[in-house]
Amino acid sequence: MSGSPEVLSAIRELTTSKQLDRAELLDLLRDGIHAALARRFGPNVRFELEFDELKGDIKVVRLRQVVEVIEDPSWQILLEEAQYEDPDFVIGDMLEEEVPFADFGRLAVQAAKQRIIQRVREGERTRIRDEFTSKVGELLSGEVQQIERGKLVIMLNKFREAEAIIPYREQNHREKFHQGDTIRAVLKRLEETPKGPRLILSRGDPLFVKALFKLEVPEIQQGIVDIRAWAREVGSRTKIAVISRDDAIDPVGACVGLKGSRVQAVVNELGGERIDIVPWSPDPERFARLALAPARVAKVFSDPASKTIQAVVDEDQLSLAIGRNGQNVRLASELTGWKIDLYSSREWLERGGEGPLFAPLPPEDEAVGQIPLTDLQGLSPELLALLNSAGMQTLSDVLDLDREDIEKVPGMTPERTDQLLSFLTELTTEEGNEDAGAAG
Repeated sequence: MSGSPEVLSAIRELTTSKQLDRAELLDLLRDGIHAALARRFGPNVRFELEFDELKGDIKVVRLRQVVEVIEDPSWQILLEEAQYEDPDFVIGDMLEEEVPFADFGRLAVQAAKQRIIQRVREGERTRIRDEFTSKVGELLSGEVQQIERGKLVIMLNKFREAEAIIPYREQNHREKFHQGDTIRAVLKRLEETPKGPRLILSRGDPLFVKALFKLEVPEIQQGIVDIRAWAREVGSRTKIAVISRDDAIDPVGACVGLKGSRVQAVVNELGGERIDIVPWSPDPERFARLALAPARVAKVFSDPASKTIQAVVDEDQLSLAIGRNGQNVRLASELTGWKIDLYSSREWLERGGEGPLFAPLPPEDEAVGQIPLTDLQGLSPELLALLNSAGMQTLSDVLDLDREDIEKVPGMTPERTDQLLSFLTELTTEEGNEDAGAAG
């Protein structure tokens, strides 16, 4: 018997476009037909399926067990009813009854088709997860299919079924892409959606720069050179710190390439973004000195307790070390993971000029700073209690607070904020007057 044209066309479409083998196809078909039968006869319906894919013939035989008392009509039939078909039936026999596709009704046929398509989609989703879970951080290429509300929808070259997008925040906004443009981006993560996994790509993440270097530098692919740290301001500047596992190979030279060819290929892909490549070092002082390149650093001091570096540079290197709008020192801090304070050599000399500027405050100032707030006149008991609960018990704890900091204290009201600010203003004004008097 011929099957439904709708179901058969769905099957033919699946066998050609989805490359299903016979076993997978029969499983999908069985699943779909079960959905259609269950819709008509009940959830526990039993059946046998014969399918000739060459002729396109489908034969569905419903099975019902002959019983004395029906508990589930979807797969059982009463003895007397079965004996209408054949008087020889006894309890326990199985009645076989062919179900023509025409009897299914249009909705049931649609259910079969939907179940087949749903199973194929589930298989696709699993394949996408299997294919891409291990590829986070790798470069993917494709074509800009459309641009909707700032995000780029990409059709990948090697896995067209996968949904891939570059969200607005993952783009380099100095670049402009149009529909049909070829594009490369790094796979940042997989995101689960009701429609299945979606690939989130990026051209703005430091991972993109890392992936480009991996493409251009064979030593990185081979695991000899490793990018240990990175910091990036998209479209403007990137710093990477590299290390070599082979003493004979210079990691910076490997990334720069002959006459700068390797780094230039990365710069071109990034639309001219500046790239600083420095050697990585486990010593924070040495690493900070290297990270501030292209500026030359005269002296470096570190304070592990506050994870702060003090770097001293000559006057002619100061603007280079700071960078445009503070970019160079900001990226160097991000690269090293330490806060970097810059000083010109003149400023450093004026402040002492021998060792680090982490020196403690003079003893008398320290003593003033350690005065308990409860010893001071002018603060209400309620305000003192609030400050105490926030861990502020001495004058030094509150001396440098501004309005924004004070307002963050739990329970603080505008009136109490004003009270504390005016108290601090009076205090510092008095101290300033005393200092001025001493200087005079």
